[in-house]
Amino acid sequence: MLINSTAPIRVCDNGGWTDTWFARHGRIFNIAVHPCAEVQLRIKPLDGGPRIHIHAENYGERYSIDPPCGRYSKHPLLEAAFDAMSIPDDIAMDVSIFCEAPAGCSTGTSAAVSVALIGALDCLTPGRLHPQEVALIAQQIETRLLGQQCGIQDQLASAMGGINFIDMHAYPDATVHPLVLPEPTAWELESRLALIFVGDSHSSSAVHEKVIASLSAEDRRLAPLRETAAASRDALLAADWAAFGRAMIANTEAQRGLHPELIGPAHQRIIDIAHAHGALGWKVNGAGGDGGSVTLLGGADRGAQRSLLRTIGEESPRFQSIPIRLCADGLRRWSAPPPAQSHYPTA
Repeated sequence: MLINSTAPIRVCDNGGWTDTWFARHGRIFNIAVHPCAEVQLRIKPLDGGPRIHIHAENYGERYSIDPPCGRYSKHPLLEAAFDAMSIPDDIAMDVSIFCEAPAGCSTGTSAAVSVALIGALDCLTPGRLHPQEVALIAQQIETRLLGQQCGIQDQLASAMGGINFIDMHAYPDATVHPLVLPEPTAWELESRLALIFVGDSHSSSAVHEKVIASLSAEDRRLAPLRETAAASRDALLAADWAAFGRAMIANTEAQRGLHPELIGPAHQRIIDIAHAHGALGWKVNGAGGDGGSVTLLGGADRGAQRSLLRTIGEESPRFQSIPIRLCADGLRRWSAPPPAQSHYPTA
């Protein structure tokens, strides 16, 4: 049997940093988009060898594990998912994992992979977890099992899909309010959005630890971030593109206010080009810092948008425009009969 699952990445996470344990409460806005993380499980009988054969396609790696792992080797986020989920003892499986979004793009790619994998593994036992429950498990794997710094919004975006306003009452408890837009508004939003990868993988850095160490739940620097989430929601519901762009810019400047190094030179160069070409908004995705990506909101002129993207590509061979589309669906999972002959080489 084959089990397939997909989960989207997210962009334009206005209000990020306030979905964390140190903020304690927050408001976050984000947009789920294609490309999605994809997971496929090929279930097979036990053969006496390791039970799990992992193919991490983006890394060109194949290796085997035999859960419970306890200690994690190559890809802890993947391996910990097998420990967290109840997998029947009488099966083995080949696991293929892929996402077109570059690793370290600051668009919640790791959360999308985790949500898709947990959702697929959930299909191996009776009953089904709600997508929001899948998101919680994915977030707890990062924080409790792996001891990493992690908010809640990335997993919720991947599990729920769509455009969401997230009200985190008290970490990690949150209510997700989906935005339902008229089709023309959604189409216009999709046509105006662009995602630019700066070409360097984003990773936690010393500056992030400095920011975290200096923050408290009532830190005045967090208030503007919380406000941009509601402003983004209200602007989209009113189809007020100028206001939506202002909310994106305000969020980026609030990130800069946490620490100037959160907006790197590559981000700033992309922002400068976007401003010169009449873009309405820009948001450094994720927590900011080294590497990652920028979400841009163009104006009504599609020709100007194309010119903007060409100019960014000409500025540096590292800058990459990643095609995105709105993704109304969150976690999707389904089964299919196995192929007549598998071409999957085991590790």
